[in-house]
Amino acid sequence: MYKARIKVTLRPAILDPQGKATHQALQNLGFDQIRSVRIGKHIELEVSADTSDDARSAVNAACEKLLANPIMEDYEVSIEPAE
Repeated sequence: MYKARIKVTLRPAILDPQGKATHQALQNLGFDQIRSVRIGKHIELEVSADTSDDARSAVNAACEKLLANPIMEDYEVSIEPAE
């Protein structure tokens, strides 16, 4: 059993209206030192697999098919043994 952590972010060229709105709200609250905000997703999965490579392959396939939009988003996967 493995635990997968996935970080999904918009590609740099894609506008982030949620990040822009959050940045504006932070500025309105006086957080002038914050220069930009990008909003993403953090996903955790438990994966039943024989090896970490098998777990990574399954998670990458899930990201490509459902969890991330490969046209607009990038993703990073980390795999570790489940506790």
